[in-house]
Amino acid sequence: MQVAAWKKTDVGCVRAHNEDACFTCVGDGVSLGVVCDGMGGANAGEVASQLAIDSFAQTLLQALSEPSDGRGNPPEEQLRYALERSNQSVYCYGWEHPECRGMGTTLVAALVLGSSAYILNVGDSRAYALRDCGIRQITQDHSLVAEMLRAGRITPEQARNHPRKNIITRALGTERQVTGDLFIHELQSGERLLLCSDGLTNELTDGEIFELVQQGGPIKEGCQRLVDEALRRGARDNVTAVLMDLRDGAER
Repeated sequence: MQVAAWKKTDVGCVRAHNEDACFTCVGDGVSLGVVCDGMGGANAGEVASQLAIDSFAQTLLQALSEPSDGRGNPPEEQLRYALERSNQSVYCYGWEHPECRGMGTTLVAALVLGSSAYILNVGDSRAYALRDCGIRQITQDHSLVAEMLRAGRITPEQARNHPRKNIITRALGTERQVTGDLFIHELQSGERLLLCSDGLTNELTDGEIFELVQQGGPIKEGCQRLVDEALRRGARDNVTAVLMDLRDGAER
């Protein structure tokens, strides 16, 4: 499976600082996309998200590049180890810098190896799979409203505009340890993976995201359309999207 990837982040229409961060790396047989949405006082959210991205990507890509004797750790373990190191980086920085104490960040990552995507998430940044037949959210939000929705206490319509929607129940860097959810997604040629912060999904429904991405053209254009539409609607938060296009080599 060959991969093309594009990333776009914007401060939005209301916030003074962009606390989102994103990363893409496309290689021979190994591709990675990551989105983080930071939180904390002053500019600490910006620090948390960038620290998390840098540590996670460096740790994971280094582990994947090391020669293997055939008994190497599976991708799931490498992802969890990268998450652990990233969490430690953010947590320790916060304690060493009082102005950043308590900062944290969401994280959603997609590691593509061959025809499989390994998806890891903490918080409410999301991963979607988009095929010709429609869009499917792969991850589950770690948020108070998402828990209420899964418990049947509120409807999807109530969840979309709930006043406590911004309360997340799990974040990277706020505690000594964190657990991420991991999903293995089998890819089809022509499929696209979207990683995004809640600044995008707060403004656009899943159906609207699908329509904008499926309008065609290079993934750069699809990614830009998503961010532009969120901005057109007033983008109350920072907006970030990473779009990955997956095709058999013969289709390129």
